[in-house]
Amino acid sequence: MTIAAFTPWFRWFLAFHIISFTAWMAGMFYLPRLFVYHCQTIPGTAESERFKVMEAKLMRIIINPAMISTFLFGILLILTPGTVNWHAPWWWTKLTALFVMTGFHGAMSRWRKDFLNDRNTRPEKFYRIANEVPTILFIIIVLAVVVR
Repeated sequence: MTIAAFTPWFRWFLAFHIISFTAWMAGMFYLPRLFVYHCQTIPGTAESERFKVMEAKLMRIIINPAMISTFLFGILLILTPGTVNWHAPWWWTKLTALFVMTGFHGAMSRWRKDFLNDRNTRPEKFYRIANEVPTILFIIIVLAVVVR
């Protein structure tokens, strides 16, 4: 199902989808890095509490709204005639990577809550490795869309 009235708005939807995705990715790149640094603090210290505030604000003010707007503008693009060829492999590659990114977003939300409650049990190295996941997914998504 598509909505013909969306056709004149295609470029606007696309621009805001790219802007939203860029903001989402910026947060997804930064939050695991904050976790790496947070691991280096002692729970209950002023430094640890500062990281808790930074992590919460990053998630609440940047990452969550950017993810929601990425989905919103992506749905508007899907509803615009001629945007998606449902038989093309690039579309399914992008969609799969998007769902993995969304799952990773959820995992980071749980990890943030562990830090918030001073219950983190994962080592710094875990977050250093996790920090690479958004980059790999970002590359897959961009290549799928651009190269097709």
